[in-house]
Amino acid sequence: MLRVGLTGGLASGKSTVAALLAALGAQVFDADEIVSGLYAPGGPGEAAARELFGIDVLDPKGAVDRARIARIVFQDPAKRHALEARIHPIVGAEIERRFARAEEEGARVAVAEASQLLEAGAERRCDRVLLVVAPEAERLRRWSEKGGDPEDGRRRIAAQIDPEKARIRATDVIVNDGSLADLARKVFELYSSWIG
Repeated sequence: MLRVGLTGGLASGKSTVAALLAALGAQVFDADEIVSGLYAPGGPGEAAARELFGIDVLDPKGAVDRARIARIVFQDPAKRHALEARIHPIVGAEIERRFARAEEEGARVAVAEASQLLEAGAERRCDRVLLVVAPEAERLRRWSEKGGDPEDGRRRIAAQIDPEKARIRATDVIVNDGSLADLARKVFELYSSWIG
């Protein structure tokens, strides 16, 4: 089974690429969904958030408010690194478990979609790393269209690995600077090369 790590910066189109890969037959799982589970009441993410940031990151019902955490960590790199040091190893172990399960189920290709794949050093778990890139102006436009604040988008982009440094560590790169049909063609061609 081919293990693929799918990554890319904010609003680069990695989730669209993940959906296209799934439609082609890859077994795809999302690290953000794993993280959401960690922040559930009583989960290790909730414990880390409480210890690092106190009750300020809890909503009125006592659950972790990920938007509040994002505001904190994207303005303070030290706090972001402290949280990542707690969360990344747990997410990495779950990705490994899901890869193993996909292989047991007979998948030819399994894809872990993870925006922090390279930052966490998790590419070592993968046979290939697929990086999705797009021009920054286009990424900010997409972020704004989804209701995101442009200044928040710029902070998030600045906190992520530089796309040129990411390219060096990737085995495959898709440039998402055209139509959805263009992107689908690129994904199809790449997937076809993977499965030979």
